[in-house]
Amino acid sequence: MKGKVFLMSLCLASCMSFAEAGNGLDNGDGLAEDAAKEEVVSAGKKSRFTIGGYGEAVMTRNFYSDNWKRYTDASKYKDAKGHGQFDLPHVVVMMGYDFGKGWSMGMEIEFEHGGTESAIEIEEEETGEYESEVERGGEVALEQFWLQKSFSKAANLRLGHIIVPVGLTNSNHLPTEFFGVYRPEGENTIIPCTWHETGISFWGQAGDWRYEVMFVAGLDADRFSNKNWIQGGAGTPYEFKIANAYAGAARIDNYSVKGLRIGLSGYAGNSAVNSLKSVNFDGLHGTVGLASVDFDYDDHNWIARGCFLYGHLTNSGEISEVNRALKGYDVSPGTNIGSDAMSVGVEAGYDIFSQIGKLRDKGQRFYLFGRYDYYDPMYKMGKNSKGVQLLDEEQWGRQRVAVGINYYPIKNVVIKGEYSYRIFKSRYNNEPSLSLGVAYSGFFL
Repeated sequence: MKGKVFLMSLCLASCMSFAEAGNGLDNGDGLAEDAAKEEVVSAGKKSRFTIGGYGEAVMTRNFYSDNWKRYTDASKYKDAKGHGQFDLPHVVVMMGYDFGKGWSMGMEIEFEHGGTESAIEIEEEETGEYESEVERGGEVALEQFWLQKSFSKAANLRLGHIIVPVGLTNSNHLPTEFFGVYRPEGENTIIPCTWHETGISFWGQAGDWRYEVMFVAGLDADRFSNKNWIQGGAGTPYEFKIANAYAGAARIDNYSVKGLRIGLSGYAGNSAVNSLKSVNFDGLHGTVGLASVDFDYDDHNWIARGCFLYGHLTNSGEISEVNRALKGYDVSPGTNIGSDAMSVGVEAGYDIFSQIGKLRDKGQRFYLFGRYDYYDPMYKMGKNSKGVQLLDEEQWGRQRVAVGINYYPIKNVVIKGEYSYRIFKSRYNNEPSLSLGVAYSGFFL
């Protein structure tokens, strides 16, 4: 992760920035800027244009049933055959340009699952029917597009489509920034990930501290659900993002200890009126509040990461009633929604090639890692308009343990293998799986 090219790639994908002149790239680590500058000027002159990207190709064998009834009638599927999958979770092109005088531009275009952002799915929480899902309008996802004015390293103003850096994964979502074959499951389930919104951000770095504050459109409560809590609220099926209510987000990171970064982040904003039929939500705020603490450590041949995320949604019972009424219009999943959601995840890996001089000198790394997650989008349930407590759907509260390897033959390429075991309450069947993947991350120009 300390490779110069890799550090350059963190800038655009992780919502970090061009340095003071707009050409050096900064991911919040003080070392990143120097490494990026050295890489850019290695040919003897600066380049105003940069292009890069990252991508993942994966395969998984799940040793459990994929039948939609496996939670509602679990006993019938205890000894069911498994199923396999191939996927391209994310393939991304990143570009940047330095206009000079402190002005710069960055953009990131993402292709998810190898195609457009529409799919046919079997809805587990409904009646097993086939349903067309549209994640966002358009054929590809424009994950970032911003203009930035850099006044100094400590003061940068960014305007456009930007990453909301709440939690660990939104700020560190490149495939070389987590051990698993897929992104960490907890955060990726209950909040948008990668979370991108149109708005304004002010950020900077001073000494061992980095900060960021932003103003964006609020989430859309129409699209909240039982399984994914507020995750769907960042997307829109329309050609525009509804902004009847607004939100703010903030993040601060500290780098005082060598190899260690500790961050705090949060988000607050109303969601109920961000609907084309906002009259359905009269008198409701649907305030979403999120708080997170996360860290990563990279030193002494160890890498460790962790994140605790907690969220609360006001009026969750009343919003659930409205959403169930919208179900037949293909606007909303039409399910109950938790009032509180929680995610805890931690992973650690050791580079065993660090003890083999020939391989260490070649820059190869081989991490053995373990990971634990607990998450529940229905950690607590609210009451409906009649004061009746909504029922918790316990199949969505899960633990997950995983062990695996990450092999880096070169700095920008990683080959991953992982065995995971998803653990449910006793009435359900646990879900083991084996996954393999290959990924890259880097700048090409």
